Amino acid sequence: MPSSQSILDIDRLGKVYLVGAGPGGLGHLTLRAKDLLSIADVIVYDSLVDPRLLKYCRDDCLLIEGGKRGGLPSVSQSQINQLLVKHCLVGKKVVRLKSGDPLIFGRISEEIESLNKFRCPFEIIPGLSSALIAPLLAGIPLTDVEFSSSFTILTAHQPEKLDWKTFAQLETLIILMGGKSLQQIVKSLLEYGSSPTKPIAIVKNCARSNQEIYLGHLEDIVEKVAQISLSPCIIIIGNVVKGQRLMSNSLPLAGLSILVTRALDGSKIFRELLQEQGARVLEMPALEITAPSSWVELDRVILALEKFDWLIFTSSNGVEYFLDRLFLGGRDIRALSALKIAVVGKKTANYLQSRGIKPDFIPPEFIADALVDHFPEFLSGKNILFPRVESGGRETLVKEMRNQGASVTEVAAYQSISPQDIPEQVVQAIKNRQVDIITFGSSKTVSNCYDLFRKNIQLSLLDGICLASIGPETSKSAQKFFGRVDLEAKEYTLEGLVLAMIEWTKDK
Repeated sequence: MPSSQSILDIDRLGKVYLVGAGPGGLGHLTLRAKDLLSIADVIVYDSLVDPRLLKYCRDDCLLIEGGKRGGLPSVSQSQINQLLVKHCLVGKKVVRLKSGDPLIFGRISEEIESLNKFRCPFEIIPGLSSALIAPLLAGIPLTDVEFSSSFTILTAHQPEKLDWKTFAQLETLIILMGGKSLQQIVKSLLEYGSSPTKPIAIVKNCARSNQEIYLGHLEDIVEKVAQISLSPCIIIIGNVVKGQRLMSNSLPLAGLSILVTRALDGSKIFRELLQEQGARVLEMPALEITAPSSWVELDRVILALEKFDWLIFTSSNGVEYFLDRLFLGGRDIRALSALKIAVVGKKTANYLQSRGIKPDFIPPEFIADALVDHFPEFLSGKNILFPRVESGGRETLVKEMRNQGASVTEVAAYQSISPQDIPEQVVQAIKNRQVDIITFGSSKTVSNCYDLFRKNIQLSLLDGICLASIGPETSKSAQKFFGRVDLEAKEYTLEGLVLAMIEWTKDK
């Protein structure tokens, strides 16, 4: 460790910011914390911190994981203390990013003691504690005129040292770090007089996309979650849990678990749309988008763009891979000046415009077949370039254009492959009948999901789960592989699919 500094050296020191990151997700980070992340030279972050928060840091920022998880290899507290002092003393702005609030069950006092010892300036930035946010996100009121006038927050990191006789008499308990000790917690409360029918809620992965809520009573909760890893979680015990249904019913998709099948690096927009409507969202990658098996044909047509009249995109993936390859070859959007561009769907159009190009034609319906029906010119004699997925593309679209006299050059711009496994969380949710709706955003996700389900679970477990399709072509695939489709979006967009699910719930 460096030696203590004199007062004359303090002006040349950096500064350490002890920052609360909140429980997870971008929406629970304070503005002050976000600003500090953007100017930090060094960030030492806990393992429970949502990695998406690190997108706010500078490209040259030094990122150091300083998390401590029980039973796993981790950085010791003394090493973390040394890191903070070391970087501060050489003039760095250091952010110590801690999950939740830094002063609630964090070992911040040891870090402050080291900073004080070496006269390192520091500032504490509060964050939203998961102890307060988890009940709220689960729809549970911490205090209620009918159920509870107080609550107590405790950590079950060392449950054997807690005064369970006292806790058993309290109205509401909020327990952090209690997942591994659940059985002991329940046993202790029952032993000191808590009612077996006292409600309990467990919120796992608070504020994350994979947040899960388990409800029960002291007498049955251990059995209900016996096969589930509960770390990290917040445990809420008391009659306030009865308010969960009342509080959450204000959102149309509240209480529903929706499995989103998507590309491996798919957009998070759909998940966020569903969560805004109260749904619990599980995600299952069903497509992995990669480069085509060969760039030869795409490179060849890029060098001959002048011979084409129209360029057609039916997906944002096609736009991305085509333009990236165009620019990599030394050309830019001026090479497209003689071409007219048609796109299918809002998402494709928006992505194209985000790359600085405005499409010349978007069909009024967001399906590829509508492109032919509403095409603004006679197709006869037109030379059309169609960068598409390597296999399983729009055969009907190409056939119809050729039937009307167009010359269509199809070229692989990307390929989509199926992952080999289903996330264990998804497998368990389906087996435990905890999935209400499965959404499909393309025909390819349908076929890939069918293969994944067939290999990893019994298909009969899908009986009773609503299969939701984004449009007619996707519905055809669902009928082919699963023998049914239960709802279809009227507008073939993600927003349209959400609206269709909301309408579906009204009829249930």
